Amino acid sequence: MPPYLISHSCVVSSLGAGRGATLSALRQGRGALRPCQFETVTIPTYIGQVDGVEDVTMPAGLAAFDCRNNRLALMALSQDGFLEAVAAAKRRYGAHRIGVFAGTSTAGILETELAFRGRDPADGTLAPGFHYRQTQNTFSVAEFTQSFLGLTGPAHVVSAACASTAKSFADAARMILLGVCDAAIVGGADSLCLTTLYGFHSLQLISTDPCRPYDA
Repeated sequence: MPPYLISHSCVVSSLGAGRGATLSALRQGRGALRPCQFETVTIPTYIGQVDGVEDVTMPAGLAAFDCRNNRLALMALSQDGFLEAVAAAKRRYGAHRIGVFAGTSTAGILETELAFRGRDPADGTLAPGFHYRQTQNTFSVAEFTQSFLGLTGPAHVVSAACASTAKSFADAARMILLGVCDAAIVGGADSLCLTTLYGFHSLQLISTDPCRPYDA
C-alpha cells in the first residue's frame, strides 16, 4: 500500500483543546487524570475528563446529534484550523470525493443511559427527545461529521475497542487506494459513560490510583 500524506490534524482530550495544549502537556510531562466525579459514578478511581464538553452547543439543524461523544467530535473539528483545511479540500476534490472514517467504542451510550433514567415510571417510555440513530448508534459520529462538514462521500465507523481509530486509518487508506475517494477525514471519539466505568469496575480492572503509562 502506498504511503499517504496526513495534511492536517486536530485534537481534543483531557490534556486540553488543540495541538498546542497537547504538545505543551507532553513537553512538561503533565498528565490530566483527575478523581472521578462524573455523573452519579461512585467508583474511587481517576478519569480523563475533557473540560468544556457540557458547554458545547450543536450547530443549527444538528440538535438531534447532541450527545457527549458528538460534542467531543465538534470540539476537535473546531480546533487547529481544521475547518479551513476541510474547506480547501472540498474546493480541490469536491464534497462527494471526501470520505469520513471514524472509530468509537462508546458512541453516545451516555445519552441512552440518561434516557432510561428519565423513562416514564408507568409504562417505561423513554424520555422525550431521545434520538438513538444520531447518538448511541455507532455510525452517529461519522454521520454527524459528514453533516457538520457538508461532505457526501463514503463513510463508516469502526468499533473494535481500543483499536477502533487505528483501524479507521487503514480503512481510509484502502478506500483511497481503490479510487472510492480522493481524500478522507479520519479520526475517532470516545466519551465517558456509566456503562464503561461500571463495566470495567465489575471486571476488577479499575485502579484507585492514576495510571502512568511511559512514566520515568
